[in-house]
Amino acid sequence: MARAFLVVLDSVGCGGAPDAAEFGDDGANTLAHIAQACAAGHADKGRSGLLQMPNLDALGLGAAIGLASGADAPGLGAAPVGLWGAATEVSRGKDTPSGHWELAGVPVPWDWTYFPTTEPAFSADLVAEVCRLAGTTGILGNCHASGVPIIEAHCEAHLRTGWPICYTSADSVFQIAAHEEAFGLDRLLTLCADLAPTLHAMRVGRVIARPFTGGCGDFKRTANRRDYAIAPPADTLLDWVLGQGRATHAIGKIGDIFSMRGIGKLHKGKSDADLFEHLLRLGEEAETGSLTFANFVEFDSLYGHPRDVAGYARALERFDAAVPRFLATLGPGDLVIFTADHGNDPTFRGTEHTRERVPVIGYGLGARPIGLCSFADVGASIAAHLGVPSHPPGVSFL
Repeated sequence: MARAFLVVLDSVGCGGAPDAAEFGDDGANTLAHIAQACAAGHADKGRSGLLQMPNLDALGLGAAIGLASGADAPGLGAAPVGLWGAATEVSRGKDTPSGHWELAGVPVPWDWTYFPTTEPAFSADLVAEVCRLAGTTGILGNCHASGVPIIEAHCEAHLRTGWPICYTSADSVFQIAAHEEAFGLDRLLTLCADLAPTLHAMRVGRVIARPFTGGCGDFKRTANRRDYAIAPPADTLLDWVLGQGRATHAIGKIGDIFSMRGIGKLHKGKSDADLFEHLLRLGEEAETGSLTFANFVEFDSLYGHPRDVAGYARALERFDAAVPRFLATLGPGDLVIFTADHGNDPTFRGTEHTRERVPVIGYGLGARPIGLCSFADVGASIAAHLGVPSHPPGVSFL
């Protein structure tokens, strides 16, 4: 019985979203702009020359970029030997839950709540609830911010007062940064877990714990981040597969994104390198008829948000170089889909996600152009490959 692997390269979009302008993202194109920067010599830190992704490009990555946006991606021009196309999101967001849920067959049926860009960003009632749960008399931040700068700005006050650092972004999130020793990691995770129901009732997608260590001049955010996401509004691909008595494996933050619904076994790690080792092992060991759903977050977290073009290019090249090791673990009938959940163009203004189409690249079915599809078609297609019932609105492209 065939197996399926759904591998999400977090934020690796390919431009062309027809509604990008509505999100302020007209012209954003993560992959094409990285490839163009590499070709122009603007991404030579730790690497040089054209963007080198021969393995995913052979499957159809460059072709998918051209289909999605018409943009040129220097170095990515192979004739596809795999399944290839590009997907368009219908959910009204450019965030992690929206992208993953829709890839798993369930578009988001509601509008997310976003906090205002004014300061303070949070209402007095919400601040009071945070303080009650944290056992403090106040919070720090209370604004839109990126993680590293806001910790830099409030680290000293945080260590002195014990107040949590609370902030948001263009996504539907409430983030809390705190020192693992001075504030306490368990205390931070409990605070976020206890606060999450209040935020979820407001249709805020995630409460995110952002722990850090070290002193104010040399702090470091740790791998103990935890996302407390609102539950999907309906059964997803994970539920469909598990409900048929099949095994499901979640690599990385998939467990957090889906609130552990439909997940048989969870495989975590401190880095994408650790997570890739899980993927290799499951390529060897995962049960027949099983689904493995993986998220590789560092493209987004380490390079997209900080707008690090060279770092993003290095990460893409490292991942691509490892792909043959994974493909070698697969057997006849196995299907792998490489895709993304949104964009995060490191050449674009700001520090937030970008509304983009995403590549859909497959191995296991030979050369197969699928054209433009929806995110939900990915989940429906994997369900069809595994022979399990799916639910509308996705349509299989297999």
